[in-house]
Amino acid sequence: MKLLYLLFTVVTIMSCTSTEDSNTVKLMTLDPGHFHAALIQKTSYEDIDSTVDVYAPEGPEVNTFLKSIDAYNSRENNPTNWSVNTHLGDNYLQQMISEKPGNVMVVSGKNSKKIDYIHAAVKAGLNVYADKPLVTDPDGLKKLEEVFRIAEENNVLVYDIMTERFEVNTGIQKAFSMVSSVFGELVDGTPENPAISKESIHHLFKYVSGKPLVRPAWFLDTEQQGEGIIDVTTHLVDLVQWEAFPNQIIKSSEIDMLSAKRWPTILSKDQFKKITGLNSYPNYLEKDKIENDLHIYCNGEMNYTIKGKHAKVSVIWNYTAPEGTGDTHQSIMRGTKSDLIIKQGADENFKPTLYINSKDNKGFESKLNLSISELQVEFPGIKAEKISDKVWKILVPDLLKIGHEAHFEQVTNNFLKYFKKGKLPDWEIPNMKAKYYTTIEAYKLATKN
Repeated sequence: MKLLYLLFTVVTIMSCTSTEDSNTVKLMTLDPGHFHAALIQKTSYEDIDSTVDVYAPEGPEVNTFLKSIDAYNSRENNPTNWSVNTHLGDNYLQQMISEKPGNVMVVSGKNSKKIDYIHAAVKAGLNVYADKPLVTDPDGLKKLEEVFRIAEENNVLVYDIMTERFEVNTGIQKAFSMVSSVFGELVDGTPENPAISKESIHHLFKYVSGKPLVRPAWFLDTEQQGEGIIDVTTHLVDLVQWEAFPNQIIKSSEIDMLSAKRWPTILSKDQFKKITGLNSYPNYLEKDKIENDLHIYCNGEMNYTIKGKHAKVSVIWNYTAPEGTGDTHQSIMRGTKSDLIIKQGADENFKPTLYINSKDNKGFESKLNLSISELQVEFPGIKAEKISDKVWKILVPDLLKIGHEAHFEQVTNNFLKYFKKGKLPDWEIPNMKAKYYTTIEAYKLATKN
């Protein structure tokens, strides 16, 4: 009897341990070539094991990643407690798949390799937490379909990191679009005046965590990074779907690409050096050199319809931002009762600001004030400042303006919630497929001529 009791106790403990392990994420970071990989670990998480295994080729990129983690661990305020096991060498992918010390692969690096990394991970029964974009060309889109099929068979998650869903003004814009008394319904729009539009301006030279960001030279190679029309636009296309059709499944057949174009950003050799720290162009960038300048196709625009609504998305990459400014985001949602407009220009001190433009002034202000009081549950402290008879500016407390780097913590907490449930929302995977279908269709059309 004692032996049976002991056996029962051991089995029970093992069962409890297994359950606990199934709810705990243990990260494996693969080939961290982009600074977003480190930002995921800028915070410690109760449900993520503090030991992280890094698999990567030797070189400056993984060294930069490791230095960032050390900086987070040693900072004075809210230091993290990460312990990093490094596995460096040319066979880093195969080694990770073979050893599998964790259950979630984090990938943020060369976009051209990303879909193959993800495919190998889900095939090995690993969950994937990936920086965008997951695919950069039509062949990658086909592989993504197979990835989702294998992931479902192996009961693992594939989740891309959509930080822009957590920008507070975007969240408030979405919330107002769901208040029929204020917004009405999303209009159908036209190519000239789309129902929803998103424009993003980024900068190749910038500061991250208070230090100048040194980008790897391959970041400027569209064959490795992907063109602008399929990179940052991933966020914007995602926001179009997320805001205009919340919690709805979107099919690729409901998307019609009307027009798309791309154009280059031109960098001098001195600008290239400041971005990368290199004195000369690598051989793979020679194809993009005209005279002594680089011409990089990192800008793009697309016009399309989604479920019959006209949408416009554009992304621009400049060399650097004017003094006191940074990356900017502009957005318009046109409703039958009002337009919801996010601006980020000089009048807004280059800070995202939401305006509501009424189309019918009769009784609008009282309806707006009522909706403000209701939305304060989710966005405490927001107020509406009347600018003119038909225009209001939404004032957002500084406490809610946490910044881009902090959004990685919010997305990661979202992923942890889905990991515990063992599934994503029903609309998430179909809409990921639709999102990448949209960017690839734009790329195909823009590069056709």
